[in-house]
Amino acid sequence: MSADQGRAQPPADPLALSDASLTSWLAHLESLHPSGQCGIELGLERVLRVKDVLSQDLQCPVITVGGTNGKGSTCAYLEAMYSFAGYRVGCYTSPHLLEYNERVRIGRLPVDDSGLCEAFARVEAARQAAGGIALTYFEFGTLAAIEVFSSRQVEVLILEVGLGGRLDAVNAYDADCAVITGIALDHTNWLGPTRESIAFEKAGIFRAGRPAICADPDPPQSLLDQARAIGADVHLLGRDFGYFGDQLQWTFWARRGLRRSGLANPALRGAGQLRNASAALDAIELLREPLPVPMQAIRRGLIELDLPGRFQVIPGRPVVVLDVAHNPQALAGLAARLGEMPFCARTMAVVGMLGDKDIAGSLAPLAGKVDLWLLADLKVPRGTSSEVLEAVVKGTGLGGCVERFASPDEAFARSAELAGENDRIVVFGSFYTVAAVMRSMQNGR
Repeated sequence: MSADQGRAQPPADPLALSDASLTSWLAHLESLHPSGQCGIELGLERVLRVKDVLSQDLQCPVITVGGTNGKGSTCAYLEAMYSFAGYRVGCYTSPHLLEYNERVRIGRLPVDDSGLCEAFARVEAARQAAGGIALTYFEFGTLAAIEVFSSRQVEVLILEVGLGGRLDAVNAYDADCAVITGIALDHTNWLGPTRESIAFEKAGIFRAGRPAICADPDPPQSLLDQARAIGADVHLLGRDFGYFGDQLQWTFWARRGLRRSGLANPALRGAGQLRNASAALDAIELLREPLPVPMQAIRRGLIELDLPGRFQVIPGRPVVVLDVAHNPQALAGLAARLGEMPFCARTMAVVGMLGDKDIAGSLAPLAGKVDLWLLADLKVPRGTSSEVLEAVVKGTGLGGCVERFASPDEAFARSAELAGENDRIVVFGSFYTVAAVMRSMQNGR
């Protein structure tokens, strides 16, 4: 059961949670902080105090992955390549689409409810011992994920940064190799209004004397300055590593004279995926002494992976595309990928977004490319209304007709009614939007 299905109220006595279900635990996590599941309160003091009580000490190499877009893809490549090389791989990502368990994986499989509940119980006991600190949902979940990975003795750990980097809970753990996929405008309320301010926050995951990979083709100076100030071993796309190729295959290169040639293009779609895959390969090469990976594992890791909601094309007629893109850079990529698809008669867009996003900037790349906008209310913290979305679509001259709905699944149902076999339905704007439509499709609605 997912976090937002059948939520139960937590027991009055927190100690009673030791025998609680995952649903009850997740409800308890939401109750600990005033802003609930989507609460954002940056800072490491709270999580470090509870971490100290838990005496967490990771005994395996750690790769931390940050960036505005491409974090999930890069984590997926690393997870797959190390798994195919025979390592016991732990991977922590967020947010989830359908089930909370998706966030905590070992061997590419979600951890079971009992494993999560046991870890939650240990974190709760430590939180109480630390004075009942009001951890956020993400902070509590991060501590619990590390408890799971430690107890199951993973051999390599991949951690995706939740927001920013410097003050994100994941940054409580030192990275043996840190990767920043790219820097674009998003979460400006927390990270600042410019690429320079955002890059400074993201560079906070770098560590002195350890590899710091940046796959942004134009890294802001603030990132370079911060890396230099702490003495990180910086590796930049185009200078220290990179790629070239065509539609059939590609080559990875690194400044150390290394080349990996004849690689199949990644299973994940989009031009940016070669940057993400190259960043993952550079991390693997930089950690090759403790974690050697054979070419066969690299080749399999590029093509034998599936990441739901990242330009996920559902076969059939009409074609359905699911994409969690929710900021200007990601939507520009989505628009480009749609332009590469075969001809379709009409494009219908099912859209729901959070109110703290740059909605106008995000939707701008789709100007003139959508025939019908099916705009949905997102009734979640920070969610925005279909009325606000409609005002943006009409006010910025994006073209196309507009209909409004109370939820993404209602909008999708309407698109399915209207779409002919030569049309396509594109669902995007938020993890919440894609998740609602995925549930609707699973339930046959």
